[in-house]
Amino acid sequence: MKEAKTLTCCECNQEFAFTASEQEFYEEKGFTNEPRRCPACRQARKQRMGGGERPPREMYPAVCAECGVETMVPFRPSMDRPVYCRGCFNARKG
Repeated sequence: MKEAKTLTCCECNQEFAFTASEQEFYEEKGFTNEPRRCPACRQARKQRMGGGERPPREMYPAVCAECGVETMVPFRPSMDRPVYCRGCFNARKG
């Protein structure tokens, strides 16, 4: 089992722990480099870079081709293809 490592932040020069669970997460995601910033500097950088979040998706109204319920979908429906609500879509997918 991995042990926590103590790393130094490249921005504030404070030491921070790179825990065993964080190391496992990095390996799972295929990241090869250790984090260079402490959690506080990482969060501040995300805020400076636009929050690190995508803008909300534009949603469009539609009627499910399977059950007829009104729903919202993240794409503009076209008349030549059926549109499904989340429940019917997941049932068809599985």
